[in-house]
Amino acid sequence: MNPRERRAARHQPPNPEAETGSRPRRRKAPITVDQVIDTALGVIAAEGYEALTMRRLAGVLDTGPASLYAHVVNKADLDELLIGRLCAELVLPDPDPAAWREQIRGVCTQIREQYLKYPGISRAALAMAPTDLETVRVSEGMLAIMLAGGVAPQTAAWAIDALLLYVAAYCLEVSIARRRSAQDDAVWVHDRDELLRRFAALPAETFPHTTRHAAELTAGEGHDRFDFTLALMIDGLAHR
Repeated sequence: MNPRERRAARHQPPNPEAETGSRPRRRKAPITVDQVIDTALGVIAAEGYEALTMRRLAGVLDTGPASLYAHVVNKADLDELLIGRLCAELVLPDPDPAAWREQIRGVCTQIREQYLKYPGISRAALAMAPTDLETVRVSEGMLAIMLAGGVAPQTAAWAIDALLLYVAAYCLEVSIARRRSAQDDAVWVHDRDELLRRFAALPAETFPHTTRHAAELTAGEGHDRFDFTLALMIDGLAHR
């Protein structure tokens, strides 16, 4: 089903026979697509992306799961809408050949901040073919910035894919780490001093480089590693 058909399917009336439960639920006002997205984001913000299912979403909306299919074709379609909503919040700069690297870093940082508001939501962006107009708008904007900076079209296309994949993976890892750190018995696992002690305590004859450079291996605060990796990727484009 192509994007046009998928969006048309959202406006089809729900099938009452597909409702589950002993009696159908009734709402005083019809559900809208925006309401579905807002509610889904609320579930993710409170409970994480893994908690979001069509049944869970229907429960929060006080309706049956089948009623959602008047607006959302399936979970993959919902994922696309969610990422599209986050992309709609991004501000894309006018391409500046003299500042294209800073501009690309800025867009990626905005995406990171949007993803981290909703724990685990970047999983929805993985393996997703961008067809929502807002996600295409972001790709178009990034492409325009890179082309203005003199990056070849094919290189720019693959670089955008790599950058978006890295941002999504980074945010997913951060979300998983934060969830684990919230558990009382797992806080020490992510403590830098604990990691430093463990590396330093390894037998030096077996792990000479790890013991010698334990400080470097555990260095970094906040998003230092994110910034380093983005700079590494983007500066690499400038040298091609």
